Amino acid sequence: MSQAEMTFWDHLEELRKTLFRAIGILLVAFVVCFIFVPKIFDGFILGPSRADFFLYEWLASVSGGRVFAGDVSADIIAINVTTQFMTHISVAFALALTVSFPFLVVELWRFLEPALYKGEKGPVAFAFIFGGLMFYLGCAVGYVAVFPVMFRFLSDYTISTEIANRISLDSYMHNFFTMIFLMGVLFEIPLLTWLLSRLGAVTPAFLRKYRRHAIVILLILAAVITPTGDPFTLMVVFLPLYLLFELGILLSAAGARARTKRLEQTD
Repeated sequence: MSQAEMTFWDHLEELRKTLFRAIGILLVAFVVCFIFVPKIFDGFILGPSRADFFLYEWLASVSGGRVFAGDVSADIIAINVTTQFMTHISVAFALALTVSFPFLVVELWRFLEPALYKGEKGPVAFAFIFGGLMFYLGCAVGYVAVFPVMFRFLSDYTISTEIANRISLDSYMHNFFTMIFLMGVLFEIPLLTWLLSRLGAVTPAFLRKYRRHAIVILLILAAVITPTGDPFTLMVVFLPLYLLFELGILLSAAGARARTKRLEQTD
């Protein structure tokens, strides 16, 4: 049955099948990830909590031992009885969602694609693929650079030498997931710029005109995320944000050209 011949109930049936397949994929991924979480938790999740994390060693070497040299001065502890079990579940679910995300996108595309016009399929497919890749890249930057810098600074910070830093596992995981997810969302800015340009809300000329203002704002944002005060860690966070802005300008130009072409075809 073609898309034009499908009734409302046929669409609901297709949606039901899509949801069942998506849930099935997610459940299988969750079970597999739940099994392997103990093997990757120490090396991956807790990596930024150790002094031998590669970013700390690199920053210490390029700064001559002035930045993040020495041991991490905080211990991570589990306070509640259920903390470790619930952390196991939450990490397994987050990993399952990350691993199965491309398959979930394919299922969503299979459901939406018949309803799209021929001229809409290309832009929508681009949005799905580019948005997914940028989200993964943002999460990677959050793990490699942003969260470790924030954690190392705050875990080493003391208001009094009489107070020892003891970080709960709940607090560590909350900040871990928050910063990585936040960076994933921030890396969607170029895609948002492209969409706004296709709608005519933003132009490449506007972004270029206010490039200097954007640099100042990005520097302030990077300084807030990395309150260490040294230029090395500031640049580690600022450069990806600035490259996102420049990529947004390029995509804005592409979006503006697509909008102009579409308007010419409708005239």
